[in-house]
Amino acid sequence: MGAHGLLGSEPEAIDYSVHEAWNEATNVYLLVILVSFGLLMNKRKIMRIFTLPPAAGSSPEPNFYDSLQKVRLRQQLEMYSLARKFEQQQQQQQQQQQQQQGQTDSVQLSME
Repeated sequence: MGAHGLLGSEPEAIDYSVHEAWNEATNVYLLVILVSFGLLMNKRKIMRIFTLPPAAGSSPEPNFYDSLQKVRLRQQLEMYSLARKFEQQQQQQQQQQQQQQGQTDSVQLSME
């Protein structure tokens, strides 16, 4: 029988290149999965590799809570300064009114 079918009588006629390619592909997929798990487990350590170290003279970037505290402190200082200015204006107005009342009293006394 000279016909070549799936069940040929010659063993060297079977092509194993498909099986070899499948083995290589599964090896690559397994390697990718293992590397992915390794990256997920050691994410923090790996991210340290790619981040730049902070400069020696500069302070690290402030976090959100610290900047929020500074903004709140600045607002409180502004409100305090506005309140002090308002109190000073009130005191000046009271002094001016007292001076005007003193002048009108003296005028009234002189008229009597």
